[in-house]
Parts: sequence; C-alpha cells; structure tokens
Amino acid sequence: MKKRKFGLALSMVLAAGTILGACGSDDSEDTSTDSNAGGTEEESDFTVSMVTDTGGIDDKSFNQSAWEGMQAFGEENGLEEGVDGFKYFQSNNDADYVTNINTAARNDFDLVFGIGFLLTEAIEQVAAQQTDTNFAIVDSVAEGDNVASITFKEHEGSFLVGVAAGLTTESDKIGFVGGVESDLINKFAAGFKAGVEAVNPDAEIDIQFAGDFNNASRGQQMAAAMYGSGADVIYHAAGGTGNGVFTEAKNLKQQDPDRQVWVIGVDRDQAAEGALEADGEELNVTLTSMVKRVDIAVQDVSKQAMDGEFPGGEVIEYGIEEDGISIAETQDNLSQEILDEIESYQQQILDGEIEVPSTLE
Repeated sequence: MKKRKFGLALSMVLAAGTILGACGSDDSEDTSTDSNAGGTEEESDFTVSMVTDTGGIDDKSFNQSAWEGMQAFGEENGLEEGVDGFKYFQSNNDADYVTNINTAARNDFDLVFGIGFLLTEAIEQVAAQQTDTNFAIVDSVAEGDNVASITFKEHEGSFLVGVAAGLTTESDKIGFVGGVESDLINKFAAGFKAGVEAVNPDAEIDIQFAGDFNNASRGQQMAAAMYGSGADVIYHAAGGTGNGVFTEAKNLKQQDPDRQVWVIGVDRDQAAEGALEADGEELNVTLTSMVKRVDIAVQDVSKQAMDGEFPGGEVIEYGIEEDGISIAETQDNLSQEILDEIESYQQQILDGEIEVPSTLE
C-alpha cells in the first residue's frame, strides 16, 4: 500500500466552521434540507456518506468533526443532505458497522467513510464485495484498491498539549484518560507523556483507559479519582467518554472556583465544553485542546473523489506539517510564556530535532 503526505488547501480550513446540523436521523430516512445554490450540475451528482462509531455525530469530538467536514463539503458543492447528496449513518453498537456500510453502498453513495479504527474490518469486508464504491477509513489502514486510509500524527499534537500540561500543573500530578486501549490511543498517551516530561521531568502521569468511547459516566468516575488523588490537569482521548471528564472538572470548579482543575480536549477545540458559571463569574476549565482536523481530511478526500482523483489503495497522513494537527485556536487559559514554549517545540518537531514517540514502550 502506498503512503504519502497530503497538503491542505487554505480554503478548506476556512470552510471548517460549518455549524453542526440536526442529529439522530434514521438510517432509512432521507433527511434532506435546503442546499446552497452554486454547485455545478456535475458536482451535485456526487454523493458521499459516513458511518459513525457508537459515539455518534454529537460526541463533541471525533465523529462530530467528521460530520462538520462533510457538511462543509456539501455546502461548498451544492449538495443536499440525504441520499442524493451527503448523509451519515449512526452505529448504535459494533454489529451496526457492516450493516450501515452495506446500506450506504447499496444506496449508491460514490464515497463511504468509516469514522474510526473500530470500523476497519467492516470497511475491508464491504469494500471487497462492493468494488464499484469507493471507501475511506479514518484512523486506520485498510486493504483494498477502492479504500483510502486516512491517518494522523496524533502523537505530535499530544506532545504539544503535554508541554502545556507540564508547564501548567501546580501539583506535578497529571492524568490521561483514553478510550479503548489500542495502538491508536497509545499514540495520544505516548506523545502526551513525552511532552510533559520534556518540560517537567518531576511530573507524575497517570495513564488509564476506559475501555469505551461512549461512556460519559465512566469518564466522570475516572476523572473524579484522578482529581481526588491530586491531579490538576487531565488530557482525554476518549470521545464521548471524555465528556464525563469535563463534567467532573466543572463540578469541582463550581464547588471551589479557586481550585486549579483543568481538562485538555481532543480532536476539536473543546473550549465550549469547559465553560461554566460559578459565583456569578464566567469560568472555563478547558486548558487547551489537541485539534485533529478530521473535518479537513473528510473534505479533502471527498474533493479528490469528486474530481475523479480518489486515492484508492493509498495511506494519507496528516501531521503538524500538513496543518492536520495543532493546538486549539482558543488560547485564553495559556500564558504567552507557555505559548512560546509550545511554538518552540513545534518548530523542533518540524525541523526533525525531536522525534515524538508513538508508543508507550
């Protein structure tokens, strides 16, 4: 399988702010909405869909970013939401993956995305049967000439937010909450650990996995234990489970507005998830977020497919250099000194002076 880096157009970055649409459409239902006029007739004939993991498109993280990218692509190209334009299929459990991917292919979508490494086997299975359809898997590498594999250098961005955590902590105790333990989530943990240790070798880093990407209660329980043990910064790479980390941090902040308690978000800028009011004051427990531009990748590969240049059989990798990985634009809780340190380490990564580990070993 070929592997290449892929540059990102500025226009796609600017398009990424499309507002999240209505959630929860049934797989068999065409939830069409009015589209922008302005797409050409040739463009409007193209159709694209995505199949989520169990987190759903309103997970405020990975799936939501992908859906926002698809919405932005649809708006740019005059596509309507529904079977004649762009659509998502919600998976409620693992057994839905093959069913939903098959449904998308049989509805004659030109391109079908599987959002998340958990869908890898299902994508490979259906792609081998539906050879006239193009497929893309996000966060994994799948076999098939009609499959594009989209990967990210999550460890690079996690290193940068690790620098932020290491310089922010007052207790020298820092937590990491991962979703399902896997090679992918270990990349987040490994990069984060390396970033913390680069600026604060005295810090203790508690790395734990929830075993689930869609269990906010479990995330809150894990966060409560970590904060209770003295951690003052927690980085989550856990999808919907991470929402529980925010809940616990906000509860603690409301109880004691002077307490230092931070969350580092993932995939999207999660500043909105950390907002709260305590004693009449607007506060925010989101220190920063590691932004992984799944939205841009979805737009990017969709555009290639629409233009007849689908990268089937290739691995497309997005990192800092490709503008696919970064810290969040919202930086209200980071001092200029910390921002300068982050920029310095980012440049060292780009220059090859630092090779960020992608495994905990």
